[in-house]
Order: sequence, then C-alpha cells, then structure tokens
Amino acid sequence: MIDGSIQDFPLTLNKFLDHAARWHGDGEVVTAREDGGVARIDYAGLRARSLAISSLLASFGIARGDRVATLAWNSQAHVESWYAVMGIGAVCHTLNPRLTGAQLASMAVQSSARILVASADLLPLVRLIVERAPAIERVLLIDGAAGEWPAGAPPLQLLEPLIADAPGGAIWGDFAETAPAGLCFTSGTTGAPKGVTYTHRGSFLHTLRALQADVMAFTHRDAVLAVVPMFHANAWGLPFALPAVGGKLVLPGRQTDGASLARLIAAEGVTVGVGVPTVWLGVAEHVERTGEALPSLERIIVGGAPMAPALMDRIERVLGVAVQTSWGMTELSPLGTITPPADPHRSAAVSGRPAVGVDLQLTDAGGTPLAEQRGAEGHLHVRGSAVVDRYFGQDERATDPDGWFATGDLARIDARGNLVITGRAKDLIKSGGEWINPAEIEAVVGALPAVSLAAVIGREDAKWGERPVLLVELRAGEDIDDVDLLAPLKGRVAPWWIPDAVVRLGAMPLAPTGKIDKIRLRNEYGAS
Repeated sequence: MIDGSIQDFPLTLNKFLDHAARWHGDGEVVTAREDGGVARIDYAGLRARSLAISSLLASFGIARGDRVATLAWNSQAHVESWYAVMGIGAVCHTLNPRLTGAQLASMAVQSSARILVASADLLPLVRLIVERAPAIERVLLIDGAAGEWPAGAPPLQLLEPLIADAPGGAIWGDFAETAPAGLCFTSGTTGAPKGVTYTHRGSFLHTLRALQADVMAFTHRDAVLAVVPMFHANAWGLPFALPAVGGKLVLPGRQTDGASLARLIAAEGVTVGVGVPTVWLGVAEHVERTGEALPSLERIIVGGAPMAPALMDRIERVLGVAVQTSWGMTELSPLGTITPPADPHRSAAVSGRPAVGVDLQLTDAGGTPLAEQRGAEGHLHVRGSAVVDRYFGQDERATDPDGWFATGDLARIDARGNLVITGRAKDLIKSGGEWINPAEIEAVVGALPAVSLAAVIGREDAKWGERPVLLVELRAGEDIDDVDLLAPLKGRVAPWWIPDAVVRLGAMPLAPTGKIDKIRLRNEYGAS
C-alpha cells in the first residue's frame, strides 16, 4: 500500500523574490539617494536584474559554494547582488565597511572570496582589501562611478553596464536547501570575530518565524525602513521578509542620520522602522528640534544593544510609536526573542519570548541546567533551526552534545516567559573576589533625563583587582554633576558596586554594528 507523500520543495531563498515578482507586482524596493531623491523598482524588475547578475557571475566562473563578498550599504543594488549570489548556490559574504581594511582582508582571506561587490564610495577601502586578499579575482562596483585603480590590481568594473549585456540562462534554486547561503562574521565587541554560515533552510525558516503575528508581523500594507545594516546578520532577515509578503522595503543607503531618516519616513509612508536604539535616538532628537511629524510611523523594532528605559519612553513619546524590544545574535540568524506588537507588558528591560523554532535554557556557570528556569538568573543557552552549530572554518562544534549554544549572556526568564538579559558574562567586573554586573548600573544611570548613553567597565585596581568606572554621554544642552549621576544607585545596587569614577564623553564610542564599544572603552579607560 502507498502511504502518499508531500512534494519535495527545497526551502531556498530565491523563492521569496520569485513569489514577490509573481504575486506582489505593486511591491517596491526604494533606496534613498545622496541627492535627497529616491530610486525605486518593483519586485518583478528586481528579480529580472538579479537573474542577470547571476548569469554574469556564472560567466566569471562563480559556481555553487564559491564565496562572493559584498562591501556595501543598504541599497537596491546590494539586494540584487544578494539574490544573484544566493540564487545560484554561491555564498554571499557580507563585509562591514565600518571595519578597517586589514580586518576586512583577514575575513576575505578566511572565506576565500573570489569576487567583491562594493559601493563606489568605499573604493579606498576596497584597495586595502584586495592588496591583502589575493583570492579576489575581480571587483564589481555598485552605487556610483569608478575612481582611480592601481595597475596590477584585480579588474575593476561597474556592475550596471554589465547587467544589460549579461549572457542570461541562470537557474535559481537547483541545489539542496541545506546549502550555505550567507557568511557573516560576528561584530567582535567582546572577542575576536568568528564566521557564521547561514543556510538556505535556516534563513527560510527564520523568515517564516519573523513574519508571525506576535513577532515582526509584516504584511503587504507595510513600508519597512531597514536601517539595520545588510552587512550584519542578514539585516535581521528584512530583505527576505518583505518580498515574502510583498511589502515595501525602504533602504536608507549611507545616510542614517536623524534628519535623513525622518525625511525618508515621511516621503515613503514608512510604517515600521528597524534598527539599533542609537538610530532612533537620532530621529527623536531631530523631531524634537524641528517639530516635524511622522504620522505614518506605527512601530519601531529595536535590538542589537540594551535600551535604557528613559530612551524607550522618550522615543515612544516623541515619535508616537510603540517600541518592540528584541534580543538576538549573529549566531541565531539573528532573531532570538521579541516582544509582540503593542504588548501592554513591554518594557525596555524585557526582550520578549521566543517564537516556535527557538528554545532557551538557563544554566549555572558550569553548564548544568537550573532546576527552576523561571525567576532565577543564569547563563543563557539557545538552540533551534537557525542557530549556529559550527563556526566557519572550525572543526569543533559551537554547541554542547545536546545542541545548546552558549550565548555568553546572563539572563532571567520571567513568569510570563519573557527573556530579560541581565548582562554579558564577559562584561562582569570582579572586585575583591565578588562580581559586579555593569548592566544593572547602566540601567539606573541610563534612565536619568540628562543621560543619553551610559557604560560601566572595570578599571585595574591594586587592592581590589578591578573597580567600576562609569562613562556617560549627556544629552545635548544637559549638565549634571557626579554626585547626582551616582545618587540614584544608592539603595538600588550594593554600596560597593557604585563606580569609583565618572568619565564624561563627548560621544560614546560605538562598535560597527551600533553597540557601545566596550573593548575600546576598556583599552582607553581600563588601565589604572
């Protein structure tokens, strides 16, 4: 007797753009230009151009499993290149233009990338990379004109003229869904960057999870501003999620200052904004200065860094939006947990619940699961369909025998199942043999109206080993003395947790992904 079967339908990422082109003909990708205008294209046009680039890459000898690097901002041309690379089974290795040439070249050497697709304004950085990454055979420029190029370097070509003359014939998705699709290196804010390989299946399932009503909840009626960079953690999956539902994908290009983003939100009727908290601080400050209204904006999804309660309250009040907090990592593709839209219990401290396909577990320092998973603080582990199993180029698994990945975060899970990140294990300060959690101090000080950003690091101390130091960036026009900065900590944290010193910064140093750069702070302020 034949039991029957279900069709084999490989979950490859090209299917999102195929679907958008066929069923959402009015869906758009809009890119902000340097001159203040925009470029726009529908999904059918985007698919046609991406297929042409695929055939062009194949004519250059790019085959399944080959790595093609990109060094670019959020733009239509970058999205086209993504689908072109992934669609033929090659691997899109996104490089972060906020890193140095030496750092990027090291990553390109590790990946053995053969072609580099780069924004024209990043040509000086491109030169530094190709000097140190001999496997790169060709550079394709997007979003601008070519500049000077050294003799003897790999060929440099503008991609746009090549598209019209592409040979055609590219076939998308003719490979297993378990094939690698993308490669992204961790930001390295707490250690050396490591490569995370994304598979088609993992990113496809991540996209379906993100689209759930209690997660990102995008529909074809939404216009979503993707400020989160495409060069980090797949832009949180937005270039897949918006074509999947036919929504408008709005890309800011290089300009992510508050005024530019506000102008784009107003012009394109943006309903949802996605990015790190510091981005939305800039938009809020612009609106406060100008009185400009952004009536279309309904929600902001934040992640990538802790959010001070005062900042969340300020953004919701000034912009008239609901903020969805989330938690994730490059290793999770990247979404781990998120608060539902308009959740009445949302707060800056809460990162929400995991959607189906992600599981959480708290352990002690030795990795033994806590007997009670609710209400106790522990070391956070995660596993799921889009969670890293092994870092790129490494033989050892990144998980334990049961598949749990140690995130390096300290956390609690409350009675409603919401995740509360309480700190990073590597950020803990050991003073006199006892631990101090900087996150708890930062949450209190960061809530002060005069404070824009706050960070606490350990400074070497001959007697105690380490002592906490508070670093603050004040809001424009604000002033507050050290006594008033530290006073709210009394009764909220142990007396010996209170920082010994306060350092005022004109601008808090941020890592390439928008997080506070604690490595730099420790290097500059951690010595005795």
